[in-house]
Amino acid sequence: MLKTDSALGRQEARTTCTMRQRRDLAGACLAHTLHDGYSDLIYALLPIWQREFGLSYAGMAIMRVLYFGTMGALQVPGDRWLGVTSARVALALATLVAALGYLVAAVPGGLSVLGIGLALAGIGSSIQHPRASVLVTDAYGDKAKGPLGIYNFAGDLGKAILPALVALLLPILAWRSVVALVALLGLLVAGALLLLIPRQAQAPGFYDAKARKHGGSGKGFTLLLTIGALDSAPRMGYLLFLPFLIHDKGGAEATVGLALALIFIGGALGKAVCGWLGQRLGVVVSVVVTEAATTLLMITTLLLPLDATLVLLPLLGIVLNGTSSVLYGTVPDLAPKGDIGRAFALFYTGVVIMGAVAPIAYGLIADRTSTANGIWASALTAAMIIPLVLALRLALARSADHDQAQV
Repeated sequence: MLKTDSALGRQEARTTCTMRQRRDLAGACLAHTLHDGYSDLIYALLPIWQREFGLSYAGMAIMRVLYFGTMGALQVPGDRWLGVTSARVALALATLVAALGYLVAAVPGGLSVLGIGLALAGIGSSIQHPRASVLVTDAYGDKAKGPLGIYNFAGDLGKAILPALVALLLPILAWRSVVALVALLGLLVAGALLLLIPRQAQAPGFYDAKARKHGGSGKGFTLLLTIGALDSAPRMGYLLFLPFLIHDKGGAEATVGLALALIFIGGALGKAVCGWLGQRLGVVVSVVVTEAATTLLMITTLLLPLDATLVLLPLLGIVLNGTSSVLYGTVPDLAPKGDIGRAFALFYTGVVIMGAVAPIAYGLIADRTSTANGIWASALTAAMIIPLVLALRLALARSADHDQAQV
């Protein structure tokens, strides 16, 4: 009888733990879906802001920096400031602040009001990535790579859905009304996160692994961070120019929305495809393949007519976004001293800041020459990653040897 009671107790504990893990993962995915959608819906609004405020390419890139730069710069301090707060409260608060930022952006006013709103939204989104990533890692421990891939995939769903939704609404409603609706959606998600994520969000802490695993070397992580940052530059650069490339080929606003949806859907699929590729071929080979394909496909879209470009965009999205999933899953393996929370925050800081700043340089090139040259610069940046990832092979081999020695 005692054995039966004990077995039932263990089964009940396992069931409770599994339910908690699923709720943690669902909450992290919901937050990631909204915040990544918040970041990329800006691309659908850029042509309208260009016309209304007379912005150049560099000017539009600077408007992006108000969101992406703020989000990137505050990742590490934001994670530290809210480190004593539960993930449940931190994610809900982050979403509330981001939603309020878009609400400010919807207020009638000049370019300064829009900039303040974007910066405030960036402050809110700065907290989401590190806290949600650690929430998933804590919940699943040594088995977190798969769930982290699901979390990453959820972000790309937001990138596919919200920009397309905004593009579809813009011909019907004024852009400020559309942004206000987006802000309302964020307020609803903030409330949903409080209901979805358990009050005691963490399962048995994965941070206990710090005592068991020394983590990766500082050099290995620095190289990974450099590669991740450079990988974000061509992606953000190409997305900056894509609406204008579509217009140059004769596409209307609705076609721009379709193009963004196609590339983001491809990006979401890329998380699964490139995750599978990473498992089969390894990190180094996978990144070499995806970056080479990114370079070639970007250049090819310059040469094709509109219909053929639209057909190619999902494939470009797969390689353009899929690389980040392969790199992201490697962060826990190379985290210095096993400090996974800080490693995620640093990784996202580098990725987001590079993604914010690089398009300014691309925009200056396009302003002085042409849109095509801006895309060429983005494509060549992707090609630069290939020799760097080959140098990462040694650090990954050392991490694998250490893990094998601990088994």
